[in-house]
Amino acid sequence: MARPARPVRLSPPAWLTAGFKPAPTPVPWAAVGRAAVALSAPLAVGLAVGQPAYGALVSMGALSGVIGDTADAYRMRILNIAVPQLFGAVGVTLGTLVFGHGWVAVAVLTLVALVSGMISSIGAVASVSGLLLLLNAVVGAGLPMPDPWWKAPLLLGVGGLFVLALTLLGWPLRRAAPERSAVAATYRSVAELYEATGTPAYDEKRQAVTASLNQSYDLVLARRARQHGRAPSLVRLLAQLNAVIPLVEAAPAAQLRARLHGPLSGTIPAAVRELADAVEEGRGRTGTPVLELPAPERPAEKAVDHALRYAAAVVHQAEPDASNVDDRLGRPAALRIRVRRATRAALFSEASWRYGLRLALCIGLAQALVSLIPVPRSYWVALTVTFVMKPDFGSVFSRAVLRAFGTAAGLLLAALVLAEVPRGWWDVPVMCVLAALIPAFSAKGYAFQTAAITPVILLLSDTLNQQGFDLVMPRLYDSLIGCGIALIAGYLLWPESWHSRIGDRLADAVADTAAYVTCAFGGTEDQGGRLRARRKLYRDLSTVRSEFQRALTEPPPTGTRAAAWWPLVVAVERIVDATTAARIRVNHGAPDPDPAEVAAVERELRELAQGIRASDTLVEVRSELPGDENGVLAPLRREVSAARAIAGPDLR
Repeated sequence: MARPARPVRLSPPAWLTAGFKPAPTPVPWAAVGRAAVALSAPLAVGLAVGQPAYGALVSMGALSGVIGDTADAYRMRILNIAVPQLFGAVGVTLGTLVFGHGWVAVAVLTLVALVSGMISSIGAVASVSGLLLLLNAVVGAGLPMPDPWWKAPLLLGVGGLFVLALTLLGWPLRRAAPERSAVAATYRSVAELYEATGTPAYDEKRQAVTASLNQSYDLVLARRARQHGRAPSLVRLLAQLNAVIPLVEAAPAAQLRARLHGPLSGTIPAAVRELADAVEEGRGRTGTPVLELPAPERPAEKAVDHALRYAAAVVHQAEPDASNVDDRLGRPAALRIRVRRATRAALFSEASWRYGLRLALCIGLAQALVSLIPVPRSYWVALTVTFVMKPDFGSVFSRAVLRAFGTAAGLLLAALVLAEVPRGWWDVPVMCVLAALIPAFSAKGYAFQTAAITPVILLLSDTLNQQGFDLVMPRLYDSLIGCGIALIAGYLLWPESWHSRIGDRLADAVADTAAYVTCAFGGTEDQGGRLRARRKLYRDLSTVRSEFQRALTEPPPTGTRAAAWWPLVVAVERIVDATTAARIRVNHGAPDPDPAEVAAVERELRELAQGIRASDTLVEVRSELPGDENGVLAPLRREVSAARAIAGPDLR
């Protein structure tokens, strides 16, 4: 008897729906409160003095500050909010000067888009600065601003500075609290990593440790770069952060030991959590702390025991010696050197010019289109293009889709507000509620952020141009037009192959892994060099993983190829772990590997890197890596062979 046919379930593909799943992140209540006050208070002041348009402009500047307030450390917040405000002031000034000048405005905004795109590739602060430069230029060219020309940038800047002032209210009391919390969070992530040894959750926890370490070093070293001397609190934090590195290095060896001999004692992650509590509370005590740990027998156990006791001694040390605290990632270069490097990268980087030209083409088309076709308040088309085309915010394709849906959802809420809420003082409590949704929804994903920002911008626009409910449908049409321009001129017309964007990054990571193997077992005694090489490699692999996850959200063939190559990314991470585990075992009693065995592993990895660059097609490749099956490199050889078998480039 034939089985009944299963009903066909029609559902959208995963790459299309991934962005609609809210991220499981907590609500940032402090940011929620700041946003509510920062955007509603200027409206109230504007209404009180009889200048609601001025209040709306200050709130627009505050909105930019709220979006840019993404850092944890107070000194980094100053940069993240204040520097972009300067670029925003320049942008709105240029836009105001070309308002109503037709094709002159098209040319100026196209040039601004080119500059914005090029500087956006420098870094996080530059990216937000480029975004505000273009956004405010578009707003200034599309909305009538109060005379004289300097009034609009001044009011927008006041809004940004208001957000900065609200942000810094806790500085006198908390000062180093964000950095201290970040270092403590790194210790807790290491505790979770040790709990996961021997389980399938190990890889996920190791990625979390890498992300936490990156964040902690970025916060602490960025603060150090702005200190002329070595402040005791920073010396202590850096020493405590450096002390966690041996624990992180010992984790791969502990994972291998757990696979062979069972899980580690629960006293180890418990002891790491106690250290995390001590770091966060900022307490220290003299003398050597007493740790009740099981007696180590194997090299991996000795490595964990040694690392944990060393970390405990550093964490509880009353005053670390400033002359004995090194920066494991290297101290940041002087400001003038970093500015010179960033300028050179923006002017001479192919990626910088390519993105700048793509953005300029899209903005030029958007402005030309609305100049030829009468679209009321057409600045929304260029605004949509600007948000969608941010390359460091995710896939252009997925962002266009998410923005279309997010805008539609936000317009539903905006329509309700504009239709039912009378204009005037009722705008203040409504804005307080809507503004609070921005940081709460932004943490959930781009579609949710768009849905939260849309009604805020529409309410502020209504205060400036008094169109009311008539704003709603034109904004939906404008958003769809902007998304269409971004998809066609910014995506389909630039067929950058997936291999050139992601394959080369993975190939570089594999080549760096080969160099790390040589560095780990090449006879050099430069332990600091090995540490820096390993940290750089893990950071680069984290970037590669992010690039692949972004590619997975794009339609075929890009997403399909990314999914096919994904196992190779995981395999390379396992190779790095196996190398670190072998080095740690050698440091604690295991015999050194045969140099010929090390050379064979390095050769296989370099061939793999060359193959990745030469081909987009992956086939199974058999690799024979002879060696001592009981030797320290046996797990590493197995991981390299597995990587070649999972995905070996077809070099034919």
